[in-house]
Amino acid sequence: MLPCRVPCTVHGASRELPEPPNIVLIFCDDLGYGDIGPFGARSHSTPHLDRMAAEGLRMTQFYSSCSVCTPSRSSLLTGCYAQRVNMHVDHQNLCVLFPGGKKGLHPDEITLAELLKQQGYATACIGKWHLGDQPPFLPTRQGFDLFFGLPYSNDMGARKNTSRPPLPLMRGEGVVEAPVDQTNLTERYTQECIRFLRDHPRQPVFIYLPHTFPHVPLYASEGFKGQSSNGLYGDVIEELDASVGNILQHIRESQQENQRSTLVIFTSDNGATAGRGRSNGPLRGYKGSTWEGGMREPFIAWWPGVIPAGTQSDALSATMDLFPTLAFLAKASVPEDRVIDGMNLWSVWHEPGKHRHSPRKTFFYYQMQQLQAIRDHRWKLHLALSPKLRNWGKPVAQTSMMLFDLQQDPGEKHDVAQHHPEVVERLLAQVQAMRVELGDLGMQGQGQRPAGWVEQTRMLFRDQ
Repeated sequence: MLPCRVPCTVHGASRELPEPPNIVLIFCDDLGYGDIGPFGARSHSTPHLDRMAAEGLRMTQFYSSCSVCTPSRSSLLTGCYAQRVNMHVDHQNLCVLFPGGKKGLHPDEITLAELLKQQGYATACIGKWHLGDQPPFLPTRQGFDLFFGLPYSNDMGARKNTSRPPLPLMRGEGVVEAPVDQTNLTERYTQECIRFLRDHPRQPVFIYLPHTFPHVPLYASEGFKGQSSNGLYGDVIEELDASVGNILQHIRESQQENQRSTLVIFTSDNGATAGRGRSNGPLRGYKGSTWEGGMREPFIAWWPGVIPAGTQSDALSATMDLFPTLAFLAKASVPEDRVIDGMNLWSVWHEPGKHRHSPRKTFFYYQMQQLQAIRDHRWKLHLALSPKLRNWGKPVAQTSMMLFDLQQDPGEKHDVAQHHPEVVERLLAQVQAMRVELGDLGMQGQGQRPAGWVEQTRMLFRDQ
């Protein structure tokens, strides 16, 4: 099913809603599907996320729109596939944006923060941005009242034989620390989040909290370093879990004072990288791939008294669906002058037992310029990969078309294409329609919009 050019509508839900909630959207970096307790982690402990899941909703078929940083973030904030907003590659056809690049999220795109700001929300981006580090592309130009964090990934600091500056920590549009002390970043983000909530007791608040970790290089504060049974990676995860616990505890205490209720969402931008201690659970593949392990993410939604406790849904869903869903909860109107790929999931969240099936009927797996797979509720068709595509600077391995039954085979081990030619034919027809809409390797899509672009660039230094 291709996206509609009309406003998104709610799927079987009543327009009777609670008062628009505070929204805290926690977006980890490179956290694997099996890296937290509610999704099977056993190598380290996540008691606060365990409790969050017990008091909320787990979605087990939730996807990022891409398996690397920049594209996944553009989808989250615009409600669109990264290809639609032209954030699937940088200006040099690399898979993410790099410091001092000419490209960024177009200022004319309407972000989730801008949509909520129109409804009276105070907005904050606390953590990693990675949608352009030039002035027109910074969070403060994209709907956020406050920005505190890194402009890009934590491995993009100064290096030999490059012009990159020391890794900058920013407040607003200025650099306040360079190189940033990464050992206490998670703690500082958490304190900033709680402070922003405390400073706006009567105004609705939207906090986008894109954590720096567990992207490498890994750092944990002194209170967590060496404490887990899973090495430094486990230490980092346990500190992220503690961050969630501190935020939830503040919210519980605030709501006892009859303040506005709060929706908290926890998920990740893409799957974990291959490496010791990391886990994508039973899923095949890692970050940078369109196997399930690269793009299926853990997801928890917590809103006591509104989202039923201890519930689970296998409804097909994706990061871009948060845009229309959160807009609906804030009683905001989704833009009508452009295509939005996201679907409103509120009925699934509110009554997961009654609304088992998602309004999202299909999901397309893109990596950089290439459409590589499609799935519906049951089937996933991997397309033949072209050796012309370079992923992480290396040619991809050429493969043939494969079909997997994800209900029976979530690990994508058994190709059943020969047994279900009618499924292959049906999915291929949808693939061809999406190629026309959003393009494919060497083919421009008619539904793509331009990215932002500057000719003169600057690097971010401490004295700016």
